Parts: sequence; C-alpha cells; structure tokens
Amino acid sequence: MVQTPCRSGAPTFTPFAQQLGQPLTKASISTLQINLGRRCNLACSHCHVEAGPKRTEELSPEVCAQLIAMIERFDSIQTVDLTGGAPEMNYGFRQLVEVARSHGKEVIVRSNLTIFFEPGYEDLPEYFAAQQVRVVASLPCYLERNVDKQRGAGVYDRSIEAIQQLNALGYGHNPNLVLDLVYNPNLPTNTQFNLTPDQQGLETDYKAYLSEHFDIAFNNLLTITNIPIGRTKQFLQRQGLIEPYLQFLAQNHNPQTVPGLMCRTELSVDYLGQVYDCDFNQMEGVPARTSTDEVLTLGHFLAANRLDLIERVQTRNYCYGCTAGAGSSCGGSLVE
Repeated sequence: MVQTPCRSGAPTFTPFAQQLGQPLTKASISTLQINLGRRCNLACSHCHVEAGPKRTEELSPEVCAQLIAMIERFDSIQTVDLTGGAPEMNYGFRQLVEVARSHGKEVIVRSNLTIFFEPGYEDLPEYFAAQQVRVVASLPCYLERNVDKQRGAGVYDRSIEAIQQLNALGYGHNPNLVLDLVYNPNLPTNTQFNLTPDQQGLETDYKAYLSEHFDIAFNNLLTITNIPIGRTKQFLQRQGLIEPYLQFLAQNHNPQTVPGLMCRTELSVDYLGQVYDCDFNQMEGVPARTSTDEVLTLGHFLAANRLDLIERVQTRNYCYGCTAGAGSSCGGSLVE
C-alpha cells in the first residue's frame, strides 16, 4: 500500500464499517485473551491500557473461577493470552497459567520484562520456563534511546538483562521455550506518518544488533501499529493529529488483511468478566454483542455451554490501525 503523509486541512475518510462493505463476521474461537488488570510497574507513553503503578483494578476471585471454567470446558480454545498491565502483578496470574498448561493450552504472557527486577517477582524467568509459557515481550526498538524515550529511563538496560536471563534458561534456543519481541513505532509529532517497517526485514536487523552487542537470541519479531486509543489517542489529540492519523491509516487500508484479523477468532475478557471482540475494543468500552444486541459476559458463554454467541465483530474507525499496510495484530503483521 502507498505510504503518503496526510496534508493539512480537515481530513475525510470512509468509515471503517462502510469500507468493508459487509459485516465483519466472527469465526471459530481459538484464543481467550485475558486482561488481568491495570496494575503495572511501568507507565509507558504509548500504553493503550493506560496502566501504571497507581492503578488498582484487577481480576476478582469470582471472575478468575469463571475463566478457569472457560479454559477447562472449551477444547476449541487453543491459546490463553495473558495481558495487563503487567499481567504477572495481577490476581489469578499463576493459577490461570497452570490451569491452561494442565489442559494442554498454549499460554502467552505479554511481559514488559522489567517486572523480573521487582521485589517478589524475581523467580518469573524460572517459572516461565517450568511452565513452558510463550513470552511476548515489548522491546519497541533495538536502540537504547528509543526504548527509554517510550518506556522510561533505564528500561532498555533492564530489558536486555531480562532477555539474557531468559536465554540462559533456553528461551530463543529450545523449541519449547519461545521468546518473541514486539516493535511499535514512536508516536508521531507531525503529519509525516509512517506505517510499521517490513516485519521480516526489521527482525533481521534486531537479531543482528542484539546478537552482536549482547549475545541475545529470540524467535520472532512482531510489528504492531500504534492504535489511536488510550494514551496514544490522548497524545495525538494534544498534538492535533488524531483525525489526520486516522485518515492516514484509512488511506493505507489493505483488504488482504481482513480475513486474518485477530478479532475474528478471539474473545477478549476484562478483569470484570465482560467480553469484547478484541483488546482495543475492550479499552474503548465497545463490548461484544449477540445478534439481538445483548452485551456479553463470561456468564453467557458458560450458561449456553458454547462459544458461538457472536455473529458480528463490533468495529470502529480505529480498526484501520489493524488493516493498514501489512496489517497489525497481537501476533504481528497479517500479510507479507
């Protein structure tokens, strides 16, 4: 797709739902993504969850029990994807990991890595390895200045040390211990917007630099577009860039990405047990709905004893962030 900067003036673009031309349908559910809460040891500038050390929202024992029932009951759920905040800091984390692994599910932990150095969490690398969880870790650049600009002073050095700890345990080497890194671009300060770079080419650059300078190995690099919600939206609004940025994403819409959109095959659950089509809709308060427009919770799926309660994915204009260029998802780009 053509990458062109937005011009000044009032932007106009086709609404996302109209661009698709037909409803975005839900497919078979294979991923249960759980946001355990907003507590985090960091407060990153690009965080769409708006997590931080002062946030206290987290999973309750009652909702945790419902999530365990979902994991145990539905064989079609192949992946349990744990996020936050720092998921490791919120109630129910280890219990959910162990239940999912005991039922043969892949477990993804979206870790900021620096949590390894917080009191009480020093055993996490060994715990991850023992449970064979897939670690998806934020490292928005392989250069120190860019990482610390986004995530705070000293985060880069701690992240490098954390990756080295994981490598020493076999991550990035043992096929059962997968370590993926996540790239997202710096937030724009003018209308010279850019899509994320080619994922395969950037992965090569990451691997060469980190191997040469730190003897680090990892499996995959996942490139993720900055979706205009949460702190990203607030930043763009302060810069007067929210509408131009949405226009830019719309101009770069790639229809080939639509079949692989993550929202089609996942349920996103918040710490209250409310269900969404994706994590981005969760943060914007756009719940998943039945064909009769009923808002869904975990209780609905457990009572019905089936997962196919959603026919149509709820879409908004920020969905262009997932379909622009090569596409973007929690698993990285969607097309080559």
